[in-house]
Order: sequence, then C-alpha cells, then structure tokens
Amino acid sequence: MRRRGLASLAWASAQDLFDQRTAFGRLALVHVIMMAGDTMVTVSLAGSLFFSVSPTEAKSKVLLYLLITIAPFAVVSPVLGPLIDRSANGRRILVAISAVARALLCWSMAQHLNSLWLFPEAFLVLVSSKLYVVTRGALVPEMARTDQFREHAAQVGSAGWPSDSGADEEGYAGFNAQLTLLGTFVGLVAGSVAAALLKGVSAASVLFVAAFVFATGTVASLRLQRPVKIVRDQVSGLSQRERDYHALAPLGNREVAWGLGAAALMRFGVGFATFLLAFGLRREHAGLGWFAGALALSGVGALLGLAFVTRLRRRLSESTLLALALVMTGAGAYVAGQRADLVAQVILAGWIGLWAAVAQPSFDAITQRHVAPGAQGRTFARFAVRQQLLWVVGALVPVAVALSFSLGDRLLAYVLVAGGLFYAVGRRFGRVAV
Repeated sequence: MRRRGLASLAWASAQDLFDQRTAFGRLALVHVIMMAGDTMVTVSLAGSLFFSVSPTEAKSKVLLYLLITIAPFAVVSPVLGPLIDRSANGRRILVAISAVARALLCWSMAQHLNSLWLFPEAFLVLVSSKLYVVTRGALVPEMARTDQFREHAAQVGSAGWPSDSGADEEGYAGFNAQLTLLGTFVGLVAGSVAAALLKGVSAASVLFVAAFVFATGTVASLRLQRPVKIVRDQVSGLSQRERDYHALAPLGNREVAWGLGAAALMRFGVGFATFLLAFGLRREHAGLGWFAGALALSGVGALLGLAFVTRLRRRLSESTLLALALVMTGAGAYVAGQRADLVAQVILAGWIGLWAAVAQPSFDAITQRHVAPGAQGRTFARFAVRQQLLWVVGALVPVAVALSFSLGDRLLAYVLVAGGLFYAVGRRFGRVAV
C-alpha cells in the first residue's frame, strides 16, 4: 500500500490531511480538529481539578472525575451505538453533533469552573467525545473503501467491494496509525498552547479557545464525504440473521474477543501508570517541568510506536503486535521499578506511550476486519466501554492507594507481562480449537 517507516507515514498523513478531495483526507482534518479541542479541555480540567488544589482535595476531585468518565458509555453503548449503525450517512451528522455540543459545553464550562455545574457539563463533554471516538472507528473503513472504490475501480470486486489487494491487504492498521500520528502531533501543539494560556491567562481562557476549535470542527464534519453506496449483505457475505447475530454478539469472533482482552489490559496499564506518575510527582513536590517532560516523552514515544506499527506490520500480525506491546511495556515498568526515581518514571512514560501507540491501532484493525460493517458502530461502542472501564480501574488504584514508584512499577510489570503471555498462548490454542 504505502512505504513503511515514520517518515513515510508522516508524509502520507500530511498528504492525506491536505488533500481534501478524498474521503479519508476530510476525516483526517476532522480528527485533527477534534483532538486539538479534546487536548485543550483536558489541560483546562487538569489545571482546575488537580494542580490548583491541595493533594488531598485533588484526590477526591480526581476520584469523582474518574467515576464520571465511565458514565458516558452508559449512553454511548446501548443508545448511540445502534444509531451509528443505522445509517452510514447519519455518521457524518453524529460527528457534527458531537462537535457542536462540545463547542457549546466548553463555552458554558468556562463560566462554571468554580461551580458544581462543572461536573455535569464535563460529563456531557465526555459523552460527546466518546460519540465521536466510536463513530470515527466505524468511519475509518467506510472512508478508506470509498476512496478505494472511486480511485481504483478496476480492482473492485463484482459485489462492489475492493479486492483483497486494497485497504484490507494489511488491515486498517495503516489508516488508524495515520490518524493516531496526526492526533499525537496536534495534541502536542494544542497542549503547549493550552498550557501557555493556562499559566498566562486562566483555565477559562483555554475552554473559550476549545469552544472555537470545536465550532470549526462542526463545519469540517459537515464536509465529510458520503460513503459509496453498497449492498451490505453482498459485501459482508452474511445473511440477515447472521448480521443480527454479529450486531448483538460481536465477540463471537475469537480473534476479536482475545484482542479486546489484550487491548483493555493495555488501557489498564496506561491508566495505572498515568496516575501513579501524577500523584507520585505531587508527593515528591516536583515542579511542572517534570509533568511537561513526561507528556513530551509520551508524545515522542507515541510517534516512535507508530513507526513500529507501519514498519513491522508486514512481518508481524496485529495480534502479535498486541502481545509484544503488553510484554515490552511490562518489561519497561520492571526496569524503571529498579531505580524508582523521577528520571526513570518520566522515561517510562515515553516507553508506555510507544507501546500504547502500537497496541491500539492494531486492535482497531482486528475489529475493522473481523466485524461486519453493519455492526461496527455498536461494536466500537461496546469495546470502548470495556477499554475505558479498565483504564479507570487502573487509574483508581494509585489514586485510592498511595503506592511508591518501585512497588507500583513492579505490580504493573507483573500484570502486563503475565497478560501478554496469556494472550499469546490462549489466542493460539483458541484458534487451533476452532
């Protein structure tokens, strides 16, 4: 499809982003805008809920915020998931709705930072954000296939579906990696701008700018191209009964079920490590420079992880990359636990960012390949619930219990290495048993 490597991935991503004639290019633009806005909201809330209060008060506020982050999925999964699947055209509208809702809510939150209204508004922002994340997961294959259908008509099968030599040749890991790369880069830029506004002006100013960003995202969302009209029964090769079964029980595929477990465990590790570092740095009375260093290294690690995905995908399957991500993250945590100083923890943040960027696009590609197109909306919604739940569970542990860097790193290492080995062995035996 495209040459491998971070440089070629970055070039391909930039080409797609600036080529607004393609369906995927317009989706990339929407993704960049959405990630910029979400980053600004995160920085603003971190400044008002975490850094501006005492460690004890911060713990209670963070616990409340973590519990709130689970709640949006109670709406997104059972209600909005089927709605996403009902109409491919409707997905564009849902993306636009998620953007305009966040624009209005950010404007309101900027005026309620010291009010109890902040929490229900933050809840609604999270609902809107998760709606976009879930819808994007279903849009990636739609937009990729739309471009392929239009630009490579000679390779289209008789059912109106691109042949195996197209987007599915290497899965959708490459397309997911491009969006992750763009999101990581714009997150670093937007995070820097938001941090400067937070320090120089106020948290409210960050939210006002975020509102403008999401308003721009609304316009970009309405420019998303209509997907190519295809007969889904012919495309997926499923009867109506089989399609209904996939919609209700997407975990019926072993590859997807095992992959979900591995991806959710990785999310657990990310949540655990993030808050272990955050509260550990506060206990050490570390300056903001340490936090900034950890975020910067995490972003650099994510960029390197994307290079791994694109370079190794030809040699290794997505499932192998998932197992490797878990084991290598655990190994890195064990090494960091031997030193347990601030430098080791900041480096560990970059290491985790690297392997998290390997794991998520790989799992997304597994899902997009093995789940019927007509069930992908609700499938991504359900999977997002499980992954977010594990992230919150991981985050709650170091928030509720004061863990030293040494003990926390070792616990993380044991859990992830054991989980990676279990996934690799269990998936192989499960596949043979089919």
